[in-house]
Amino acid sequence: MRSILLSGLALSALACGGVADARDPIPADALSRMQEIQSISMSSDGKRIVALIGRAGAEEFETSLASWDLENLERGPTVTASGDKMKFIQASALKSDHIFVVGRQEFTGPLAGCGEGKSIGSTKTFVIKAYLTNADQSNFEEAFAANVRATGVGEATQRCLEIAGSAQLVNGLPLDPENVIVSQTDMASFQDRYYRYNLRTKQTELLFRAGGRTSPGLFDPRTGDLLTRTQLEPVDGSFEQRVLIKNGETGEFEVHDNLTRRINDRFEFNFVGRDETSGKFYVLTDLFSDLVQARMYDPKTRKFDDEPLVAHPEFSIANIILGTRPSDFNKVLGYTVAGMNMETTWVDPQLAAIHEGLKQAFPGQLVNVMNYTDDRKKIMFSTESHRHPTRYHLLVDGKQVLPLGAERSGIDPNDIGDQRWVTWTARDGMTIPGILDLPAGWTPEQGPLPTIIHPHGGPWSRDFGGWDASGWVPFLTSRGYAVLRPQYRGSEGLGRKLWLSGDAEWGQKMQDDKDDGAAWLVQQGIADPERMAIFGYSYGGFAAAAAVVRENSPYACAISGAPVTDLARLGNNWSENRLQRIVQGVTVKGMDPMQNTEKANIPVLLYVGDRDVRTPSWHAENFYNAVKDKVPARFELIPDQPHSFPWYPRHAARGLALIENFLANDCRMAPGGASRAAATAATH
Repeated sequence: MRSILLSGLALSALACGGVADARDPIPADALSRMQEIQSISMSSDGKRIVALIGRAGAEEFETSLASWDLENLERGPTVTASGDKMKFIQASALKSDHIFVVGRQEFTGPLAGCGEGKSIGSTKTFVIKAYLTNADQSNFEEAFAANVRATGVGEATQRCLEIAGSAQLVNGLPLDPENVIVSQTDMASFQDRYYRYNLRTKQTELLFRAGGRTSPGLFDPRTGDLLTRTQLEPVDGSFEQRVLIKNGETGEFEVHDNLTRRINDRFEFNFVGRDETSGKFYVLTDLFSDLVQARMYDPKTRKFDDEPLVAHPEFSIANIILGTRPSDFNKVLGYTVAGMNMETTWVDPQLAAIHEGLKQAFPGQLVNVMNYTDDRKKIMFSTESHRHPTRYHLLVDGKQVLPLGAERSGIDPNDIGDQRWVTWTARDGMTIPGILDLPAGWTPEQGPLPTIIHPHGGPWSRDFGGWDASGWVPFLTSRGYAVLRPQYRGSEGLGRKLWLSGDAEWGQKMQDDKDDGAAWLVQQGIADPERMAIFGYSYGGFAAAAAVVRENSPYACAISGAPVTDLARLGNNWSENRLQRIVQGVTVKGMDPMQNTEKANIPVLLYVGDRDVRTPSWHAENFYNAVKDKVPARFELIPDQPHSFPWYPRHAARGLALIENFLANDCRMAPGGASRAAATAATH
């Protein structure tokens, strides 16, 4: 570790450099190679930092587990490589010198409809397992495995559970030196059980049995006792979600009728903590506003406080940060606003001062205080921006910064341009937000740009600013494209109105929002109307496929990654989470691309991984077969790629190459070249 010495915390800025007029395309290798460090955390006792580090030059997903003793940093990390087949994909520092690790390996075999696998024949997917190891990483054993094996359970059933992982860490119980809360899937009943698990003795204590309609809510971080839970009850063809809170005097769970809502109303009630003095709960809810606010709820009076604890006029409150160390346990230290970035405001004076000093040290970057020792002499934090991949650091004694590692290196921030939060008015009058990224050095005087409309997946999700972990946005902007990420109706986290207005509007009003964003960019003089494309992945892949068959498309072409294309076949069989299937499944309606393939009118690239069980390859392949004789079309099946990250480096590299080549050759959109329309006209 090479340290940086800071003059207190009122320090001079570290040079970040301005945005140069010249632009060099970021090499695909810089965005697709193994992440150098990821999944980093500090143990709840403040003794250890744990992370995964990548093997340079690997084509597969090659990782090692690394752990640092915070009292002996000069020794460097203890490092253990993944096995030949099972590769580490996640790690977490626990306590009592225990480390929690998740591994993954390829699996091909019959699953008989288990999870998201095929009902008939073999499925190509992955097995996921959780492990515990000690500080010296000398022994790895299956995590929390006691008391979950059931006699008479067949190999196929056991493998089914392993696909999704049968054990999970739920709560680290930061003040308890030995115990954590875990969930385990009972192999006989397929229902989750929640236990207090002793890391030293491996003994378990049952805390809660979850069923098909009941699930736990908030566990007391001090004792591990369950404080809230939810219960689904069928009512008039739908379900009510009832919130039950434990009565501190009787020990019984009581239904709070004022919190009961139909699940399709989709109000948020997220209990994130409890004030131990007043007994009131910290609740994130949109019951009183279009946006999520932080409110205090009194279980005795069954009322919320008249005014919010924290609210923001434009964005939702994402979290209330409560202390986890003995000196500040359960105290409100800050809150996080889900704006263009996840921005934390610290109300704790010391952390606020430290945060402000670090922001001065890393100007133009988002500083995230991740964790700290109880005496706050060691503070782990990250820095990033849309120009700077995430880096992790350790602040020691308030003045020395030790670099722990960067997720990616070799990227010149001068090759990446501006990022803006923008809004436009859709054709029906709704305001639609989005994130606009521009090439480095571009000015309006240089003329409009080739442009990519890049909708996110989900669709119940949203984009944030800062570094794009997929690499797609900096890859495109460094090549001279403008990129607009529309937060179309149906996007979650930007208000109930925007979210609910996407119901049953797949390919319809949700699609209008994207096209209207493209038209707005043309009006602003940013986008060249002859050189616009749409590119998305997952739900974004659906949006790209939908654009192929929409009349009067504003796009020269479409790139559809891991798409859903057949809404009729999708139905409710599209998620492992039963509640999500119930709530979201009824909203998946609208224009079905597979029913409209005769209207195909623009070139399309479709690609998907052959280990993708979320959006199986038949969606992309069937759509390709239906349109290939009507428009220029290409289909790519990428070996061993799953739906979601982490991908192998060769997966990411293959995707970037497909995108770049298709835009340049099939769409004729490469910056500096002639558009498809112009090239066609020149031949006549």
